[in-house]
Amino acid sequence: MRGEPVAYGITEDTGGHITYILGEMRALAKRDDVAMAEIVTRMFDAPELGDIHMQRDEWLAAKLRIRRIDSGNRRYLAKEALAADRDAFTAALIADLKARDTLPDLIHAHFADAADVSRRVEKALGIPFIYTAHSLGMDKLASSGASQTLTARIAEEDAAIRHASMIVGSSRDECERQICAYPSSRFDTIRQLEPGVEKSAGGAVELEAARGAIAPFLRNPGKPIILAIARAVKKKNLISLIETFGSDDVLRERCNLVILAGQRNRIDEGEAEQVEVLTELLSAVDKHDLYGQIAYPKRHDDGVVAGLYKLATETRGVFVNPALVEPYGLTICEAAVYGLPVVATNVGGPVDSVAKLGHGVLVDPTDSAQLASSIRALVGDSDEWTRLSESGIENSRTMNWDRYADGIIMIVRSITGAKDAPVSLRASRPASIVVSDLDNTLTGCDEGARRVSQFFDRKPRFGFVAATGRSIIEAQRIVREWGLPQPLAWITSTGSEIYWQRSDRLERDQTYSQTIGVDWIPDTVEKALSNIAGLNPQPLYEQRDFKRSYFYEGAEVLNEVRTRLKAANADVRIVASHGDLLDILPSNAGKGAAMSH
Repeated sequence: MRGEPVAYGITEDTGGHITYILGEMRALAKRDDVAMAEIVTRMFDAPELGDIHMQRDEWLAAKLRIRRIDSGNRRYLAKEALAADRDAFTAALIADLKARDTLPDLIHAHFADAADVSRRVEKALGIPFIYTAHSLGMDKLASSGASQTLTARIAEEDAAIRHASMIVGSSRDECERQICAYPSSRFDTIRQLEPGVEKSAGGAVELEAARGAIAPFLRNPGKPIILAIARAVKKKNLISLIETFGSDDVLRERCNLVILAGQRNRIDEGEAEQVEVLTELLSAVDKHDLYGQIAYPKRHDDGVVAGLYKLATETRGVFVNPALVEPYGLTICEAAVYGLPVVATNVGGPVDSVAKLGHGVLVDPTDSAQLASSIRALVGDSDEWTRLSESGIENSRTMNWDRYADGIIMIVRSITGAKDAPVSLRASRPASIVVSDLDNTLTGCDEGARRVSQFFDRKPRFGFVAATGRSIIEAQRIVREWGLPQPLAWITSTGSEIYWQRSDRLERDQTYSQTIGVDWIPDTVEKALSNIAGLNPQPLYEQRDFKRSYFYEGAEVLNEVRTRLKAANADVRIVASHGDLLDILPSNAGKGAAMSH
């Protein structure tokens, strides 16, 4: 952790989370309502990684610094080895804080080991903390199999989720599937905050630097560039991309492959996993004789990265993320900013971000044929490439760190009880309830949303209940972002779930779940609707206990759905909306049934 320039990929710990933390804290430090933003990390002495890591205070701006804590052990420790130094680091951090005149209002812990440190600081000094996971172990476990290390990590992540005042996720997949898979998760403590994306100018200097970085490798540098940027670790699955490229004559003929797999001095130097992955990559290059068709520079800086995004766009190439699991995928969002279409893994955060940005396609990272055909299709279809490029540029405009900082400040106020925190629920029982949808009913007009809130403040005899097709976490986000009144209850997921808003928590209505769950057999629905052309399942986070959701194309598909479900004797409710969204619910579920309940 250091200020720019950061040598991304110089170790397996130097990844996108550093960009994330720097972007977050820079945005917070710029705000008038923030007195100080501070990044706390461990001091170590490793000249090959830079003398800066021995500097106690590194000031990045007037109200932003990195404070390095001396634990007494000044060796550089990779993430797996940090546990041995945690007690000493925590004690040194608590001592550092006790010596100050002013304590922080909140600590933002990144990764579960930092959350454990933060929990101990909270116990000693009363400073609350929030937690961002970045890369959860459960998905790693699913993709790589059980291991003692992962089992311990998952237990530590669950403890972090249990003790944190709030958990911050970057995507819907992370918030609604990954985090919710942990036993200690609670819907009311999860917040989705979309990270910002910073775009370099990508001007003449950056373009020249990018061309210089890849020129020694390529015979025909003007071909469309297939670009991948990832650390040299197994889960990023870069070997699959090289094998796919090397085995496809069309791609080899039409494109160049450029891979930034971190920084290195020599292939046989560095951490064990890096050495193993880099050796495997070069072996694949040699096996397929890709010399002249693939570039893999040893070193790069931010200018080269920006230039390569721009160069790949100018050559009408494609960005590829073939990771076995990708918790969020910041590079996928960066590609959108530059107008570079993507082919991305369908496991993890890209499911959400690609759908939102509309700038690419998702693939099974273990299916080389699908990966190759998707890249060929994008490079070969000029109209589709242009459509995806323009979509990425337009839809990424809202992804900025100032907006993220707004969300962090809202969380701080809600936790610390500061001014403008959300008003607590009234204890009185209303005489009547107003049940309303959210999207384009209570949202869409700032003045209208403000007047709705005023109405419920002035008319305590009316209670507000939100009824929406969105999930509970998404519904909460919409209410917060539009400043709508806090509902007394939530009808979510198209009326398949009810949550009661208690003063300190959300409580799911289990009686309603039991009522609608009678005779509900989701396996029957899935089997009946399999292999229908024009019908595709929505992402995993949209599949709920009492809801199966699909995208459909046209009335004929809808008729086939009805026919299949009737033939399977499935007692269900079919809800089609917006011309392409389809929800299958238990027959006695739905917004009306939930309102009656």
